[in-house]
Amino acid sequence: MASVVFQALQTTIQPTWRCGVQPVRGMATLKAISMRLKSVKNIQKITKSMKMVSAAKYAKAERELQPARVYGQGAAALYEKAELASKDRKSKHLVVAVSSDRGLCGSIHTNIAKNVKAVLAERPKDSTTSVVCIGDKVRNILQRQNRQYISMVFTEVGRRPPVFMEASWVAQEILNSGYEYDSAEIVYSKFKTVVSYLTTQQPLVPLRTLTESEKMAVYDDVDDDVLLCYHEMTLANLIFYAMKEAACSEQSSRMTAMDGASKNAKEMISKLTLTYNRTRQAVITRELIEIISGAAALV
Repeated sequence: MASVVFQALQTTIQPTWRCGVQPVRGMATLKAISMRLKSVKNIQKITKSMKMVSAAKYAKAERELQPARVYGQGAAALYEKAELASKDRKSKHLVVAVSSDRGLCGSIHTNIAKNVKAVLAERPKDSTTSVVCIGDKVRNILQRQNRQYISMVFTEVGRRPPVFMEASWVAQEILNSGYEYDSAEIVYSKFKTVVSYLTTQQPLVPLRTLTESEKMAVYDDVDDDVLLCYHEMTLANLIFYAMKEAACSEQSSRMTAMDGASKNAKEMISKLTLTYNRTRQAVITRELIEIISGAAALV
């Protein structure tokens, strides 16, 4: 009777082996699978929490972006209306890369670094290029191969929503550095929708171009002091606008990235649970076989 039961159990567990469940000796232990399953569940809790926090920060950043766009669009509109452009002399170039100190937000910082690298590759060999990094992430990427171009780095960015005081301080440090650039641009992430953004280059007009522009004379009472104040204010406005756009794009990108991570964790939990159940069933079946085999040997 015991031998008949033993043969029936062997026939029952053979299809399970064919389905992909290997013998117990070749499989991960239940403890290892259980620990990994618990770890993935904890990660899923973290990603869900980060998604909720990013959603709240994104809503606030989007509300603050609307009034901030007035600063950047107004300054850029004057450049277009007055047809301000740098002359042929472009021996000194300035690039302001806007990112932040925080990660886990997709490839938003990598795209900024790629754009800056493309700008550096297009510059003539006899020209001088200076890179100002706003945020530690873009600095970490650029310093691997383009360390010699980095002149200034501003950290502690992204922990709080950007304010105009920070942008004015960055603009003042650039003006006080003594680097008289002939052409410049700001590289930042422009917010489009919740799931998309665009890496954009915003040109900057140096003070020399403002003073030499013929169309600036059509405005009343425009002297050197007024142009200097306007140049400083415009630089701060454009940096503030770029920081606001980058902050909103970062929060939306982080929200999307955490949503994808939560879905991947859910899929992994499902697979690990199935593996755990199969392994547990195989262990139980093996123990039953050993018990029945021992009982049959005693008969």
